Amino acid sequence: MRIAVAGSIATDHLMSFEGRFAEQIIPDQIQQLSLSFLIDELDVRRGGVAANICFGMGGFGLNPVLVGAAGADFEDYRAWLDRHGVDTSAVYISELRHTARFICTTDRDQNQIASFYAGAMAEARNIELQPIADRLGGLDLVLIGADDPAAMVRHSEECRTRGIAFAADPSQQLARMEGPEVRGLIEGAAFLFTNEYEKALAEQKTGWSDADVLERVGTRVTTLGAKGARIDRAGEPSVHVPAAAVRDLVDPTGMGDAFRAGFLAAHSWGLSLERAAQVGNATAVHCLEADGPQEYTLTGASLLARLEESYGAGVSAEVAPFV
Repeated sequence: MRIAVAGSIATDHLMSFEGRFAEQIIPDQIQQLSLSFLIDELDVRRGGVAANICFGMGGFGLNPVLVGAAGADFEDYRAWLDRHGVDTSAVYISELRHTARFICTTDRDQNQIASFYAGAMAEARNIELQPIADRLGGLDLVLIGADDPAAMVRHSEECRTRGIAFAADPSQQLARMEGPEVRGLIEGAAFLFTNEYEKALAEQKTGWSDADVLERVGTRVTTLGAKGARIDRAGEPSVHVPAAAVRDLVDPTGMGDAFRAGFLAAHSWGLSLERAAQVGNATAVHCLEADGPQEYTLTGASLLARLEESYGAGVSAEVAPFV
């Protein structure tokens, strides 16, 4: 199954300040605020939802196609993804902008000052999917993740027009998108991925009820954090899949992306939606137990062990032939 993942490509620059921001701010000078902090630690992490999902799928040997926009500074990141089984040949390289960047400083009280530079991501709207599909001999599914909103809507419209199955995964961009854009993204999706808050926000912005949404998508997958995930299809009972067992809570960043990687991997193997969610949950906790969205190591043995621990030997045995 040939799967493309369209969405953001970014790096996170995370810095630690050993002092307290509050001690550096003079209230009666707030209108002339100008501060500089001496940073003790800098952690540069690879990120972006599309890159994170592709990284996870690459670990399953699926060779996903990364679709997004980056800058000329993408080459080191590209090499990393190539080494981890990702097809980066469809990445659009901007001639003017750097790759998107999240810059965040955290003080000793866990207060944060952050900025997000969209950079090349704004040019993702220039990407057309059909030439990518033609070059690769077709695409079986396109996941449309958080990206430049115009790009997300364009990809969804193109998939509908050209008859390419797609999954809508608006994530944090729901806050920026207006009702018509959200409706245009969701309509006709084979899958709709959201968390609980995003589910409610999507319904509010579209003006559609839960039943209305289910009439317009094939499968609605709602992640529930520590409660696992829920799968809904029109006319069928809702299926709740409990979370996988967790051993060490390290960093939740990228858990949702890891879930999608595992879910899509199991879907590509032809497993049931319940099994797909179980594989997604097991992949997500691998990410949770590592420091960074692309720093976890997942092997066939570790996945099967977590599935058996969480859902029983029967589930592990059903997944075993594919890993």
